[in-house]
Amino acid sequence: MKTLPDYLERGLDIVFVGLNPGLYSARVGHYFATPRNRFWPAINRSGLLRHPLDATTDYKILQQHMGFTDVVKRPSSGASNLRVADFRRWAPELKGKLDRFQPLIVCFHGAVAYGNYLRYAEAVNVRPKLGLQDRTIGRSRVFLVPNPSPANAAFSLETLVSWYRRLKDLRERLALLKS
Repeated sequence: MKTLPDYLERGLDIVFVGLNPGLYSARVGHYFATPRNRFWPAINRSGLLRHPLDATTDYKILQQHMGFTDVVKRPSSGASNLRVADFRRWAPELKGKLDRFQPLIVCFHGAVAYGNYLRYAEAVNVRPKLGLQDRTIGRSRVFLVPNPSPANAAFSLETLVSWYRRLKDLRERLALLKS
């Protein structure tokens, strides 16, 4: 199975967690590579990154103390193609990775991603709301933003930018507390 690599290491400020790789992204080997995906335009406009990146330079996210992974590593053409077996297999693996690397913040892309993580890795069944969560993963704070997929047209590019700005503010506040 060809999938996207994890970009994880100790000491990261933020780890972005997607639901799973899309087929196109897995084929070309880059996160959020579908041209209509709004992740890169939104995050670049938000000020969260020190230097702009795009799908072809996604691996450089580690240089900015951020990383990428997914709840499910099996690529699919959409969320509706994922099965319960996928979440049962992959969500506990994600929990292990997050426990091992302990980023300052774990940022889930979409309530479907976070809700399924909770259900299959933590045995918790809730409907999460956007923003800072009450639950943590180890010492990591959890923040939920809308999924930037073009299939999630309910949120405009401007709305996505505003959520990444809130994430930036949270990172700055937590960094001050840490120092």
